[in-house]
Amino acid sequence: MAAMDRLPPQVAVVGSANVDLVARTERLPGPGETVLGHEFFEAPGGKGLNQAVAAARAGARTAFVAMVGKDAAADLVRSVLDADHIDASAVGTCDLPTGRALIGVSDDGENSIIVVPGANARLLPPSITVHGPLIAAAGVVLAQLEVPIETIIAAFEAARAVGVTTILNPAPATALPRELLQLVDICVPNEHEAELLGGVASLLDAGATTVVVTEGERGASVTSAAGSYRVPAFVVVPVDTTAAGDSFCGALAARLAVGDPLPEALRWAAAAGALATTRVGAVPSVPHLDELESVLGIAAR
Repeated sequence: MAAMDRLPPQVAVVGSANVDLVARTERLPGPGETVLGHEFFEAPGGKGLNQAVAAARAGARTAFVAMVGKDAAADLVRSVLDADHIDASAVGTCDLPTGRALIGVSDDGENSIIVVPGANARLLPPSITVHGPLIAAAGVVLAQLEVPIETIIAAFEAARAVGVTTILNPAPATALPRELLQLVDICVPNEHEAELLGGVASLLDAGATTVVVTEGERGASVTSAAGSYRVPAFVVVPVDTTAAGDSFCGALAARLAVGDPLPEALRWAAAAGALATTRVGAVPSVPHLDELESVLGIAAR
């Protein structure tokens, strides 16, 4: 790792790393139905890895706290981290296989996903204790729910203790303890997750400071005690929505970490989420900094 990459991370992502097994089909099957696919490929993914890559590609020095197995899938994960200059010093190894995701993608861009956690289930609070200094050094800590909730609580407690901003992407949606939500500065569900979690008001009442609900082609809504506003979407022709939400979250974390105010960071996030839908796959679809700058009309640095 180059000397410039040894600087403290601006974003620390705590979360899952998977290898995605992707099948493309004309339409997704209904319950009990079998459909024929016309394409298959494997690619690195997992919400944590996707978001770490998105943060790095949106311009922030990024570190990843995760757990992988002792298998070829772990080698693939580490190669992705290396390629995007992401600090992998907090990526541990255990005897369970690296996580897998079985993903069906329809020709109109919708997807259906089954995640088998594997090693992700072994990312436990002691890992946070060991890597506490890395988390404390970051400007933003970002997490999802594909690793144990007690681990996310530990990470956010470590972040809050030193004033680090916390962002939670509550996916896959599950009951969230108040203990966790009281540690969340920005909660970013999609519209379906927000509904399953009781709605925006419920999330705010339970302790989240700001709730950003992503709504696909309708953009996003932002709500806090100060009021609410909308973030417009960027118009694209979607091919695959996999990792669109992860690209949004990673870019949001990155731009906040480099000093952008929330409305501007959300503009970057919206661009990242839109661009991710124009390509197939998870990590392969995450946009790079020059692409975001082009869409946003920002002169390259």
